Amino acid sequence: MKEKSGGFRLKSTGHKWEGKVFAVLFMGLCVGSLVFMLSNYSEINMIMAAGKEGNEKEREDGVMGRREKVAFLFIARNRMRLDFVWDEFFRVETENRFSIFVHARPGFVFSSSNTMSSYFLFRQVNNSTQVDWGGASMIQAERILLENALMDPDNARFVFLSDSCIPLYNFSYTYDYIMSSSTSFVDSFSDVKEGRYNPKMHPIIPMQHWRKGSQWAVLTRKHATAVVKDNKVFPVFQLHCRRKSLPEFWREKPLPAEPWKEHNCIPDEHYVQTLLALSCFQQGLEGEITRRSLTHSSWDLSGSKDRERRGWHPVTYKFADATPELVQSIKDISNIYYETENRREWCMSSEKPFPCFLFARKFTRPAALRLLNTLEQLAADGENDTY
Repeated sequence: MKEKSGGFRLKSTGHKWEGKVFAVLFMGLCVGSLVFMLSNYSEINMIMAAGKEGNEKEREDGVMGRREKVAFLFIARNRMRLDFVWDEFFRVETENRFSIFVHARPGFVFSSSNTMSSYFLFRQVNNSTQVDWGGASMIQAERILLENALMDPDNARFVFLSDSCIPLYNFSYTYDYIMSSSTSFVDSFSDVKEGRYNPKMHPIIPMQHWRKGSQWAVLTRKHATAVVKDNKVFPVFQLHCRRKSLPEFWREKPLPAEPWKEHNCIPDEHYVQTLLALSCFQQGLEGEITRRSLTHSSWDLSGSKDRERRGWHPVTYKFADATPELVQSIKDISNIYYETENRREWCMSSEKPFPCFLFARKFTRPAALRLLNTLEQLAADGENDTY
């Protein structure tokens, strides 16, 4: 019994020593870890900060794996007359880098009965307004398109296009061109012609900040948001910016009492440009734009015998006009001259010359069809990289 008792006490003593050794090792490990963390505090902080910055960047750029998109914003009367051209343009893109929004008349729905392209199916905005040329309803349509497109956080650029526009290059070239610039592309110049600026716009819109240009702009997300949030400049345009009464409409409406006193203000040719100029004191928005449009329109009407072409609208390209030479002549344009500012805008990117235009208008449906067939044949022969 004593031996057994003594043996039992010896075994118990051994367990106590094992526990003490384990405790000492555990404490040593803790102290060592603490010393390591203190000695490498700055490196650990840098790693954690880098991780935090990475997470914040992911939140800014959207969900990981998504690509920034270009939103194509079409203003159409009803159907998209040149949907077959845009179908070819979008078809080659497989990385989901674009979105489409169309402003048509209220109640119009894009379905298989009125569009040949699946890309336009149900892409109409459902809060559209009736648009009258030369009225503030046109800029209201632009604001509606931007409001809808901004709901997608991946949309980074916003391109205004008409239903008579065609692309001049393939999707990849167009996407890279637009996304490689951190600026908006807005045709904007000082407007000094009498009769356009209405003094009643003062003081919200001073004369020195009055701008003119093409409505076919490409906006960054920041500038698109500024347009949608504007609640000061837009109401002034609604009240005091209207086109001059055209003689051909006098038969349908009462003759203006003093037509020479009317201000010939076309809202869509002034609104975005003037809004960004007015914002420059607070946010420097006008300094963040490249002051030219990426959409070509021809206003050289001097040689036209067509009465329609001598009106207030740019040249409409018809079937006979639609040739590869026409497209190439537009692609070859490398600079734009602004007479009112004595300014020549050279089209550059990273200090290298680039084509000025990515899109062109106005094309009739027969002209676009002929052009598409011709360009497809050239592409098959290896002579063209447009689509």
